Amino acid sequence: MIRRRGLLLVNLGTPAAPTTPAVKRYLAEFLSDPRVLDIPALVRAALLRGVILPRRSPRSAEAYRSVWTAQGSPLLVEGRALERALAAELPEHEVVLAMRYGEPSIRAGLAELARRGVDALDVLPLYPQYASSSTGTALEVIYREAAAAWNTPFLRVIPPFYDDPGFLDAWAAVARGVLDEVRPEVVLLSFHGLPERHLKKSAHGPLCLSGPSCCDALTQENRSCYRAQCFATARGLRERLQLAPEASPIAFQSRLGRTPWIRPYTDELLRELRSRGIRRIAVLCPAFVADCLETLEEIAIRAAEEWQHQGGELLRLVPSLNAHPTWVRAAANLLRSL
Repeated sequence: MIRRRGLLLVNLGTPAAPTTPAVKRYLAEFLSDPRVLDIPALVRAALLRGVILPRRSPRSAEAYRSVWTAQGSPLLVEGRALERALAAELPEHEVVLAMRYGEPSIRAGLAELARRGVDALDVLPLYPQYASSSTGTALEVIYREAAAAWNTPFLRVIPPFYDDPGFLDAWAAVARGVLDEVRPEVVLLSFHGLPERHLKKSAHGPLCLSGPSCCDALTQENRSCYRAQCFATARGLRERLQLAPEASPIAFQSRLGRTPWIRPYTDELLRELRSRGIRRIAVLCPAFVADCLETLEEIAIRAAEEWQHQGGELLRLVPSLNAHPTWVRAAANLLRSL
């Protein structure tokens, strides 16, 4: 049987430039997705046009400018580096990066793989923990676009890898040097947030968010729960980095709007830690495998400035996995284990 295999790496996306018009186009595509902003279509459109895009686009463009590099968006730069590293690690695969929103698009990525003669396709959504608004929407588009081809590719999808030993080992390898240098009093594990309603829609039973311990172990009822998977990631990192739970709290960042999101919120927890006299803190963001606006601007710049404004001595972001060799090997092994 002759098959030419391809690997499609998929991440969230990025605007084409750190300008208000480019960011507005990107946010319009992103927030028009019903898996992201899951409210009635007419209400969503009115909210976007009348409130979110006019207000958020200039602020987001300013934030992007603070982290933009000479090579472009950090998420795209790091994604390209991972693409090259995995192509070297997996010579039997054609490796292509795609973004759910913006460019390079999933459609363009699939077309490029088809141009290279790929007819057996592996997909790696670059989200360790499952959420319908990240992995789910990426797979929806991949399935739709792949189905439109006359010769549909044979698809395999790498599932969420939140507790994969290689993924956790890679994070520990990246973090150890920073933690040894900083010697923080607290290591904050800050995951991307989600609206609480998203968790409840993913639940397989009535106990979702029923109490503070509902995500302390993975069960049949919470097996698709983003929060429970984040907690599993945290347990694995604590074990590898020898962190006590009380010295490595979990929080959730990047909330949008006024509806309840997963708690505790990163910004509120940081203020609480500072009020308790904590002066030195390191932050890991294990929901991201590449540095991006949420890590570099929200944490490394904005949270660090606020921490010092409150009298803290140091807040240090632990870099993401990016194209670290340990992560490249772990990602390749995820594929080999299919």
